[in-house]
Formats: sequence, structure tokens, C-alpha cells
Amino acid sequence: MSTATLTSQTPPASGPESAPTPESAPVGRVAVVAHQKKTLGGGLDELRTRLRGAGVEDLLWYEVPKSRKAPKKVRKALKDGAELVFVWGGDGMVQRCADALAGSDATLAILPAGTANLLATNLNIPADLPEAVRIGLSGPRRTIDLGRLNGEHFAVMAGAGFDGELIRDADRSLKDRMGRLAYVWTGLRHVRSETTRMRIKVDGTEWFTGEASCVLFGNVGTITGGIPAFDDARPDDGCLEIGVATASGVLEWVRTLGRMAVGRSDDSPFVRITRARKIDVRFAEPMTYELDGGARGRVKRLKARVVPAGLTVCVPERRPDEPADS
Repeated sequence: MSTATLTSQTPPASGPESAPTPESAPVGRVAVVAHQKKTLGGGLDELRTRLRGAGVEDLLWYEVPKSRKAPKKVRKALKDGAELVFVWGGDGMVQRCADALAGSDATLAILPAGTANLLATNLNIPADLPEAVRIGLSGPRRTIDLGRLNGEHFAVMAGAGFDGELIRDADRSLKDRMGRLAYVWTGLRHVRSETTRMRIKVDGTEWFTGEASCVLFGNVGTITGGIPAFDDARPDDGCLEIGVATASGVLEWVRTLGRMAVGRSDDSPFVRITRARKIDVRFAEPMTYELDGGARGRVKRLKARVVPAGLTVCVPERRPDEPADS
């Protein structure tokens, strides 16, 4: 997507005195798709002020009460010619919008107003409104892969079992009150959950058959609750990470999560990890699955595949001390 330097002499719009005017902004239409119940900085009024102050004149604006209503607004924005879509919300909102943006020529700019903000965290986008707006308007663009699970795209991770049950029970009111602690609280309630027999094929080859408590698909390294589950994951390598955990009970889960926190996930005797383009999972019993922190239904089969270069996102400039492959 092309960019051009703004040379307008118009004075900045009224608003926060610290509102910076980015040096450049995208040519074409800019859209905002916002979750009305999420907050960041001075709220949506400040967001509008900053965009106007940066010279964004042709602005499409949509607000939704629930994330599942966002895809319809994204598709409308694309139909109306949006080239840059700012998404205001948490992981569920970003996932729904990324699903609608997948394969389009438009770019996603994340305004991380949620609880965990997993994709923003993995891309080093701060929960700071002025900086997130600046990154969206003038930061580098990066093409990343997406995963596609049972017909729906995800950008960070998906899974079933312990993880799916945890996400399902960390309900909205609990997350609003406790933030990330909601995941810890519900996790403690599920560590005694029984394992389920799974059969997993990767790229057409049988990889795992046996009892397991959790299966995860990862597009990035850090997942729910800030856990570094996939140490070698990259969002642009054309593959998905897949992990299966056989831990059962408090002691085994404490050992597993402790190993993830201080070492590598695959060093745990209760974890297996590999990489693939296509994954097929069958469960002996129906299990709840989730995508990017959003619970879905109970199923007996999951079919996942990678969608290489499926989404373009706005990211911060690389720091001088940051490795080139980060």
C-alpha cells in the first residue's frame, strides 16, 4: 500500500496537547472499527482527534457492541475502499477483524484496548494510544501468516482441551474484574481435568496418538497469560507450530508451566512440539476449542492449516539492538 508525506499547513485539531502529528499518513481511505466497551488512553474521542490532527480527512467510523459484529463492518469498510483499518479492542476483536481482512489488500493497525492483547504484544505494539496511532499511520508494514481452523482465521493461537476450557470459563465479567489473573484463576480450576484420547496428523503423517490434556496451534511464540509456549515460532515462516501436552493434575502442570517460564517448552517431558502446514486432530470426546482467546463450540475434529502472508499489519520500527529475525 502506498504512502505519501502530508504537507498540509492546517493547524492541529483541538485535543490533548501532547497529540503528535505523524510525518506521514496513508493515501486513500482510513477506517476505524471499534469495540464500544473497550478503553485505551483518552478513549474513542481522543482517537478521532488524533486521526483528524494527523491529516486523516476521509475517515470511515464504525462502533460495535460485541466483537462478533465487527466482521460485517470490516467488509463494509473494504467495500467502501478502506486501505488502512484501525481495530480498537482486545484479542477477540482483532481476531474477528483479521478473519475479515484475510487475503485483502488492506492493512490492519492494532489499537490494543483489551485484556491480554496477544497479537499486539507479539508485534511489540504498546498499549499506548498516541504511539499505537503513530505506528498505524507511519510505521513499517509487515506481512504475516495466519492460521485457519475449521474455516476461521486466527493470528496468534488456537487450541482445545485445557486451553479451550480455560478460555471458555474466564468469562467476560471475570476478565473485566481480574484482567490476566482471570486466566490464572480458571487455570487452577482445570489442572485436574482428565485427559482425552487424541489422534493428530501433521502434513498427512500420523504424529501423535494417545491421551492428552491440550493441543495448541501457534502462529507466534507468546500465548494466553504471557506464556512463552512456542520458543521458535515466527509469524512469517509459512508454518504453524503445534504442541500437545500430556500433563494431568496439579504437580505435572506446575512442572510444565514452570519449564515454559524458565526454559524451553519442549524441554518438558509432558510436551511435544513440531511444525507443519496442515494439521488434523480427532478427539475421542467433544472438546471446547478457541481462537485467539475466544471460545467456540465443542467438536470432535479440528482441521488447521497455515495461510502464508495472509495479513498485512502495521508494526513499530525495529530497534537498533533488535535482531533482524525478530
